[in-house]
Amino acid sequence: MSSLKSSKVIPRRMNFQFAADIPRYWFAGDQFKSILMTAFSATLPEGERFFIRSLRYFQPMIKNAELQADVRGFIGQEAHHGYEHDALNTLMTHAGMPTQSIEVLVKNFLDWYARHISPERQLAKTVALEHFTAMFGEMILLHPEILEGAHPQVKQLWLWHALEEVEHKSVAFDVYKEQVDNEWIRLSEMIVNTFTFLGFYSIHYFQLSHQINDKTDWHSIYHGWQWLLGKKNGILTKIGKHYLEFYNKDFHPDQRNTENLVEQWRQKLSL
Repeated sequence: MSSLKSSKVIPRRMNFQFAADIPRYWFAGDQFKSILMTAFSATLPEGERFFIRSLRYFQPMIKNAELQADVRGFIGQEAHHGYEHDALNTLMTHAGMPTQSIEVLVKNFLDWYARHISPERQLAKTVALEHFTAMFGEMILLHPEILEGAHPQVKQLWLWHALEEVEHKSVAFDVYKEQVDNEWIRLSEMIVNTFTFLGFYSIHYFQLSHQINDKTDWHSIYHGWQWLLGKKNGILTKIGKHYLEFYNKDFHPDQRNTENLVEQWRQKLSL
């Protein structure tokens, strides 16, 4: 009988079939949202591979059998995320929104980071960015209207990805606590990654918009900023409290109980 533990973090190979005629402005025909979310997608394959490598370094040293099982599930889920977003990025490139320059920039930066930064800080970077993906994932599951008007096939990808980010939100953190458990590294990486996250995505947005070379839709930009930063319903406004929880001394991702939310969406998505 195998001694390997099973995990609730279950990899799912989705093989999304994207129609060839999905337009470049797939998000309700909106220029700002489509460019921003495509830029986000363009960063994900290399980002997911970085996350996997950062955990694999510590994987042989993990003592807890359940955590070992969760790490295997995490690696499987993140690998599938990269595969599916590669497919979407290829589709967007064919639709006239070329993602290669973003992909190359992200790969070069993360390769440099892997060569020059300690494994402990690489894992802390993953922990920080997994907090971002968990925040956005939970936000999408709680408020799916955020994706209103998105092409149905692309919307399904983002809903599935959001669900799995919430499913495995604590795995990297638990590995970090067992193997590193240095608060200065954890908190300083979050501060650094907050600025680099916002800075890089601003750069990536302009990379894509410059390459498309369409006339700028200022109406779309105005409403896009409201979508992100509106006082009541802006995405970044809503996650502010969730973001700050990371800085609590006793923080753990599972302090936010999302089990019922996850189960509801597993049923909705037939997963």
